[in-house]
Amino acid sequence: MSLISRISWLACMIGAVLMAATGAMLTYEVIARYFFVKPTIWAAELSQLCLIWGCLLAMAHLLTLRRHITVNAVTSLLPEAGQRVCAYLSLIVVIVFSAIVAFWGFDIFLNSFERGRTTGSILNLPIWISEASVPIGFGLLALQGVVELARLKDADSASLGATHE
Repeated sequence: MSLISRISWLACMIGAVLMAATGAMLTYEVIARYFFVKPTIWAAELSQLCLIWGCLLAMAHLLTLRRHITVNAVTSLLPEAGQRVCAYLSLIVVIVFSAIVAFWGFDIFLNSFERGRTTGSILNLPIWISEASVPIGFGLLALQGVVELARLKDADSASLGATHE
């Protein structure tokens, strides 16, 4: 397993913990609001933050597991060589798109960090905390895409997704 794949796995595990924390916070908020009529000022915003980070941290490892949404109705009808070409092109698109999003996402993060922007909510958290997830998540996805592109030449199957419809 490559270093990038190990980092992707670790990021996914952190993302899973953040998703569980999101569920716990929202459950607490519902109970506090509807059973005790004491809503929190923090649960909604922090759960959104965990949800954003959790999703973006998991993307790279999910590429390794081939769990991204794919539409293979046409490509599955192609011969093996055609499927392999489509898989290569798909990974190249993922890499380029992710690198662009990471690049511009870093610019947005840096701008917010330098200006000291905040969410404007009751917690008034620095907005760069959520914006940092974009360059980190998509940067890791781009790097994992490069790893998967290299692995594809040795793979038995050229599929990038589910084997069922």
